[in-house]
Parts: sequence; structure tokens; C-alpha cells
Amino acid sequence: MSKRHDAIFDDVLKDIAADPTPADDRAGTRFLKRSNALAEAGTREEKVLRWVDPAQCVMWDRHNRAYELLTEDNCRDLIDSIKAQGQQEFPAIVRRREGPGAEYEVICGARRHFAVSWLRAHNYPQFRYLIEVRDLTDEEAFRLADIENRDREDLSDYERARDYANALDLYYGGRQKTMAERLEVSEAWLSRYLQLARLPEAVVAAWPSIREVKELHARALKPLLADDDAAERVQQEAAVIAAEQAAARAGQGSAVPAPKVLARLKAAGEGPRPSRPATVFRRAPEESGVVMKKRGHKITLEFSDNLSEAALRAAFDQFFAAKFGKK
Repeated sequence: MSKRHDAIFDDVLKDIAADPTPADDRAGTRFLKRSNALAEAGTREEKVLRWVDPAQCVMWDRHNRAYELLTEDNCRDLIDSIKAQGQQEFPAIVRRREGPGAEYEVICGARRHFAVSWLRAHNYPQFRYLIEVRDLTDEEAFRLADIENRDREDLSDYERARDYANALDLYYGGRQKTMAERLEVSEAWLSRYLQLARLPEAVVAAWPSIREVKELHARALKPLLADDDAAERVQQEAAVIAAEQAAARAGQGSAVPAPKVLARLKAAGEGPRPSRPATVFRRAPEESGVVMKKRGHKITLEFSDNLSEAALRAAFDQFFAAKFGKK
């Protein structure tokens, strides 16, 4: 989390008491209000924080993190931190939702939601989910989630790219320049992530996980996918790799690591390299002679064991002449 985020949340939580469950809390939640001076506008804003059961919250359907990919392993650091602190330190950002079911939808704080839910399900029912309730439009919610998660390493390039691609049409009418201005990023930077989001699903499926699909992968494959023949070869190889990844997830064999996935897809797209014609040294046209093959800095000489001594000597004389310029 950036220093800017730390400063904001430190101010929000400054006056929160350590015990999140006072006896006089009838609804099982706690309202925590703190006035926050807004220097630019000269007005004051009330921040409302509550401790709630995480079951009262669901992920916003356009949340930029794939909640289904969260596990005990990849949230272990946060789970251990909450256990050590005795409570969640920083509030998740939510807004009220309409209709039956959960009361809130989570804009920022999916990992915190998973961690608290996991703890409550594993013998720590005292933990509650700290939320800050805000009134946000969809576009404001998108920008807020992007600002909070942009510098987080645990949000993958592909999750971020997919979120940007959806937002481009939903909130900015397909205008990339407008979106870049609202997010305060360069058009070139945004364009690279949108290119990643356009990777064919069959190609994305070749990676061990979408968390391992990087923006640089899309850049490497872009020229190949722009050519119809090369794109077809890339997708055919991607299907083969995806089957290997599925088998590995089922316990059959090892997963293909991300660097090897990219190498195989590039090799497929580029096609087989033309082989150099072999050089043959022979005394007479009807003889098989000595075949020279060169690979890198290595030379291999092959000949039949039936070749006569005279024919072999004549062939080697030709090789030496070609190699060292002797006549």
C-alpha cells in the first residue's frame, strides 16, 4: 500500500477503539463517525465506519479482482496480520445495494473480506469486517477501486486489463483518451493494458493461471496475432498447452510455466525455421561423400562407413580447402 493510502487510512482509523463489539451495539454492528476536513472545498464530510458480519457484503459485480481466485495460501499474509493485530486495520470501501440479500457491495477490500470470512469459518468467530460506507456512482466506484489497487502486486495484469476494457465502454463511451484523463495515466500505458484484455480466451487459457498473464506477454504476441496464419498457429499451440495445464491441475504431470508458455506460442506463430542445406564434399558425383552440417559454432561431419579410404581422403581435402582456404 502506498504512503498516500497509509496516510488516508491512518487518519480514518485514528479514533477507533480496539474493541469492535461493544455491549450496547443492538444491530451487531458499530457506527464510527469521524469528521474529515476537506481543504479544497472548505466543507466537512462524515465518514461512517461499521463492523459487520462479512456475510452482509457481496463483491460488486464489476470488482476488479477475481474473488474466486482468492485462497488461504495467497491471502495467508493478510490472515496472519489480522490475527496478530486482533482486528482488521484498514476499512474496506462499500456502498449500499438494492434488493434482497446482502446489504452492501464491496468496491475495495476483496482480500480483507476473504480473510475475515476465512477466520470466522475457522474457529475465530469474533472477527468482523470493517467497512466504510460511501455513496458512489459506478464510474466513481471504478476509479476508486483502480486507485487503491493500481500499486498492488497481488492484483494481476490480466485482472486489471479486463477491468479497464469493461470500463472503457461502460463509463467512457469507448473514448480511450477520456478514460486515460480520468485515471490520470498516459494513453500509451492504458493502450498496453487494453491490448492485453483483447488476447483471445484460448490463448489466455494456455497460462497456468490468469494471474500469470502479463502485459509484456500481449506485447510479444501482438505482431503474431495480427497475421491470420500466425494467429491460427498460435491458437492451435495454445489449445495443446491448455490441455496440458488442465491435466496438471488434475494431478497428471507438471504445469507448463509461464516463460515456457510464451516461448512455445511465439515459436508456433513464427513457424519452423528454414533449415540450411547440407554441404557435401565428394570425389565423384556417384559417391555419397562427407556431409557437413553446421549448428551455431559447431560442425558435424557425417559419412558412410562403406566409403573407401581414397574417397574419404579426397572428400576431407575438399573440406579443409573450404574451411581454411587451401588449394
